[in-house]
Amino acid sequence: MIFILVVAIALVAWALHLMQEALDRKEFSLMLAGFLVSVAASALVAVYFLIGNYVGYMGQMAERAQLSDQYYETAGFVFPSELILEEEMDEPGNQSTELSEFNGAVSVVDP
Repeated sequence: MIFILVVAIALVAWALHLMQEALDRKEFSLMLAGFLVSVAASALVAVYFLIGNYVGYMGQMAERAQLSDQYYETAGFVFPSELILEEEMDEPGNQSTELSEFNGAVSVVDP
C-alpha cells in the first residue's frame, strides 16, 4: 500500500512540475502531458481501491465456501430411496392385535 501511495504522490508531483513548466514556456503540450500524468495517478489509486475491494470479496467467498463444505460434511444427505421403508403387509386374517385395534378405532371403510 505504501508503495502505491509513493508512486501516486510521485506522479502528482511530476504532473505539477510539467504544468509549471508549461506555464513558464507557454506550451500547451506540457500542460496536456501534466494533465495525462495526473489522470494516470488518479487511475492508479482508483484501480488500487477496486482491486482491494475485489480481493476482500473473494476472500469472503472462499471463507463462505469452506464453511459450507464443513456444513455439508457434518449434515449429511439422505437419498429419497432411503426414506421409503418397505415392510411386508400382513394377510387380512393375520393382523396383529395393534393393527386390529387401530382399524377398529379409526375405520374409514367398513370391511
